[in-house]
Amino acid sequence: MPMPEMAKRVMVTACAITRTTERATHRFGVTPFLPKLHADRFTHLGGMPEDQFRLQMAGCRSFEDTHWSTYWGSFASEYLARADEALAKLGGPSTQRLLDPTATTDLRALGDLLAPAVTLLADRGTVADPLAAQRFCAQHPESADAAVALDALIKALVYEFHAGWPGWSPGRLRAYERSYRLCEILVTALAPAMGVTVEAVEIPVGNSDRVRGLLMLPATAAAPVPTVLVTNGLEGTIAEALLPLLAQRDSGLGTFVMEMPGTYSYREPMSDASQAVYSKVIDFLAADARIDADRLGMMGFSFGAYWSARMAAVEPRLKVAVANGVLTDHSFGGSSSIGKPEILISTFRQTLGANSPLDLSRKLANLSLADRYRDIEIPILVVNGANDSLASPQDSIDLAAGAVRGQLALYADDDHCAMGHAVLWEELSTQFLRQHLLPAATAAVTV
Repeated sequence: MPMPEMAKRVMVTACAITRTTERATHRFGVTPFLPKLHADRFTHLGGMPEDQFRLQMAGCRSFEDTHWSTYWGSFASEYLARADEALAKLGGPSTQRLLDPTATTDLRALGDLLAPAVTLLADRGTVADPLAAQRFCAQHPESADAAVALDALIKALVYEFHAGWPGWSPGRLRAYERSYRLCEILVTALAPAMGVTVEAVEIPVGNSDRVRGLLMLPATAAAPVPTVLVTNGLEGTIAEALLPLLAQRDSGLGTFVMEMPGTYSYREPMSDASQAVYSKVIDFLAADARIDADRLGMMGFSFGAYWSARMAAVEPRLKVAVANGVLTDHSFGGSSSIGKPEILISTFRQTLGANSPLDLSRKLANLSLADRYRDIEIPILVVNGANDSLASPQDSIDLAAGAVRGQLALYADDDHCAMGHAVLWEELSTQFLRQHLLPAATAAVTV
């Protein structure tokens, strides 16, 4: 490891141990204390120019809730203003109305206004093109206002997501709700133009807790649809998982995207009991007459991949699984915390309800799946980068080797969740799910 990188990891670890990260950000900015792939993660989702986003990161000097949420929320506001101008030309609603949970929005009318530019949302894939809107406007000047409005709304929801990252504090949670609302409105309004139906659902899972998710099904399905349960990582959102999957909407599969227990909308700490939460979500899917209860799959990203692997070992109704960037055992050891930013460590503690570093270590160790690999008898595709900086790639290797029907896609010179090869593993994952959920003749058709 190059010395500058090692020195940075030592500094990040020292600040995490002494809880002086916030003080250090006033001098060095937040960038050194963010995950290595942080900029890629958000620019890929929003289609923002990477140099622009990195410059904005360099200008942020605090993780403190009000500063962070206000700073990043200001960029969301700039795009909302841009969307307002374009929507006004189209005769559409204001973004203030869209974001008002008490206001009634005619989603069909909004979808009709934005439909001419729907490809900007529907076909963005795992790495959104920063120039997509500009190219669209040049090719379709008659639909430029729709393109500007849609592109600005997408970027606003991603900046609100970033303002809400990684959750829990009041300002961040308010930003998260704004991001979620924009996502729900856009995908629901534009569902007809994408040839799908999208429903926002809430599933009771005990006491007053609920799982919030978006269910996407082919609009013209004549028979129950094989469906994949998709779950995010430690501080991801429904939008982060769903928007890239829209490009695979013609795969013949339904998709239900939910947030992992212990994050944003589901506040009960994650634990062994969370296994029952996923089982209740599967209960919900299996009971829907539009969904083929005999053809259910699961796909998870990062810590969500832990749950797709764990449920593959215990849930007989699942027929196939994909685990991308999985944590199963080695990632829970003490050495894995070296170089991990304090903000992620504190998020781990919040998510697992740990009251001390020692308690966190115990709770993580209790989650190990090392003795459960052979219980996974269904086909499971394990994806990751060989140089994962957030989780141990050995977990991916061990899981794929230990599962009865495991398959490994480990990309050299790539990091967590193989983001540098997203286009490749997105296609591979879709084909893998189709192969094991669709009839043979249908699955053979290239997406």
